[in-house]
Amino acid sequence: MRIMGLDFGTTTVGVAISDPLGWTAQGIETVNYVEHKKNLLFNRLGELIIKYEVDRIVVGLPKDLIGTESARAFASRGFAKSVRRKFKIPVELWDERLTTVAAERILIAADMSRKRRKQVIDKEAAVLILQSYLDKKRMEQ
Repeated sequence: MRIMGLDFGTTTVGVAISDPLGWTAQGIETVNYVEHKKNLLFNRLGELIIKYEVDRIVVGLPKDLIGTESARAFASRGFAKSVRRKFKIPVELWDERLTTVAAERILIAADMSRKRRKQVIDKEAAVLILQSYLDKKRMEQ
């Protein structure tokens, strides 16, 4: 059983995958897309779902610091609904507050250049989203 974590942005989607036991999250890639050509995005996600035998997806849900959902949260909800419909597997929304900020700090601490950070920030945010989901689920067991 593997779980996929997605950080849905306006032009990119960061992708992370869990190990088979559901303990750790690893970044896979950042998928670039254009709004009017989302079929290419869904095709790539479908390839990854098959390759990694994914049976659940976690999509980051943007909220502000007090927990209010932003306009971007509406887009993430729509994306999650489309993913659920397209791939017929469970999709959960997960609070992604401050994951991009945390990802940025991790990459800066790793002395990564600004250009390189821009290329991998969404993938790293997806890792943080998925890892927090995995940790929470493990604590509940």
